[in-house]
Amino acid sequence: MCLDTPVRFAAALPEAADVVVIGGGVIGVSTALFLARAGRSVVLLEKGRIAGEQSSRNWGWIRQQGRDPDELPIMVEANRHWRQLATETNRDIGLVQGGVTYLAQTEAKMARYADWVPHAQSQGVDTRLLTRAETPALLPAASKSYLGALHTASDLRAEPWVAVLALAELAARAGAQIIENCAVRCLDIAAGRVAGVVTEQGRTAAPEVILAGGAWSALFLRNHGVALPQLSVRATVAATTALPEVAPGGMADTRIAFRPRQDGGYTLAAGGFHELFLGWDALRALPKYLTKVKAEPFGTRFLPAAPKGYPDGWRTPRRWSGEDTSPFEGQRVLNPAPNARKVQQLKHAFAALFPELPSFEIAQSWAGMIDTMPDVVPAVDRVAALPGLTLGTGMSGHGFGIGPAMGRILADLAHCPAPGHDLTRFRLSRFADGSPMRLGPAL
Repeated sequence: MCLDTPVRFAAALPEAADVVVIGGGVIGVSTALFLARAGRSVVLLEKGRIAGEQSSRNWGWIRQQGRDPDELPIMVEANRHWRQLATETNRDIGLVQGGVTYLAQTEAKMARYADWVPHAQSQGVDTRLLTRAETPALLPAASKSYLGALHTASDLRAEPWVAVLALAELAARAGAQIIENCAVRCLDIAAGRVAGVVTEQGRTAAPEVILAGGAWSALFLRNHGVALPQLSVRATVAATTALPEVAPGGMADTRIAFRPRQDGGYTLAAGGFHELFLGWDALRALPKYLTKVKAEPFGTRFLPAAPKGYPDGWRTPRRWSGEDTSPFEGQRVLNPAPNARKVQQLKHAFAALFPELPSFEIAQSWAGMIDTMPDVVPAVDRVAALPGLTLGTGMSGHGFGIGPAMGRILADLAHCPAPGHDLTRFRLSRFADGSPMRLGPAL
């Protein structure tokens, strides 16, 4: 998340590779790691900084709890990867098994939680529905009482900025070439299929390219004539100064989500609240999002225009060539300003929930642009219109935790037909074949 740290990865652009990965967030970094470990020649190209955007700005939760049923087995795999990878890094990534808890204030919420428990049981996840009597043991200092809670003790947390850099270092040690400040302008297409990429530094030949561009993926694809109804929403997060422990892991109710930090403070966020900057893509994609808007009519605040250079800005170019300066070079790191009013609301809500805490301040606040999809699950697929291209995007706020497993899947998709999970739910064609937008539990 820091924009003023020195470039860490500056390999020379190779003339050729087996696979090019576009995007240096947790998905792209994990993909490069697994490709390199499989013996593939891989180069990862990042227009700005490794983990500079959403991968360093998230809550740091590594949760199985509340996942879409089709995501859950992938997340169970990711939980295993995180535990193993944390032992292999040269950094302390802050990996802690503190659990995740969703607090219920209504019977309707308890019913939704109860409906999800069988999904956990089917995958061997230790999720429990806690009663009113059991819940206070997890947060004894809280001023509120709850009807109950959904709790998964095996869920993890880590410090995103440290963790994704540590994974990138692992990938580099495994042989991946990583280049920061090198935007991929477009694909190199020959005889109707991918032949490599055109970057601001020149061309790299590769028969396989994996696009893990986060909030920029739809813009990149549109330049090649592929429509993807992905939008990006702003989410505001804050960190407190150091405080006594009031909860062992990640927790959320209807007003606030929080988790302990490695520095002794707490990360605070407003669960279920996002802000969408309207633009051309938002207007085009609106029909696909109607199901979600009807289900959560007040979950998103709409803003009239994105700042200059944002992926869906009104004046952001939608077409360019490999000889042109691309929008990716104009916005090296997407660094949205946090919602200052929301930051103060989070501080007051946390202080009200734990009134016995000493006085504290907001040490830092930030925002990130979450790449989201109409049905709140990602697009993970081979792109039929562009043979040789594999897509992994639209993680819809779930990307940090699931990143290592999605990276393993994308690495396998690019060189073998068996990714190890049923990816039907995540197919790209669902947005064009008349399929209804089926929302997952989104707990």
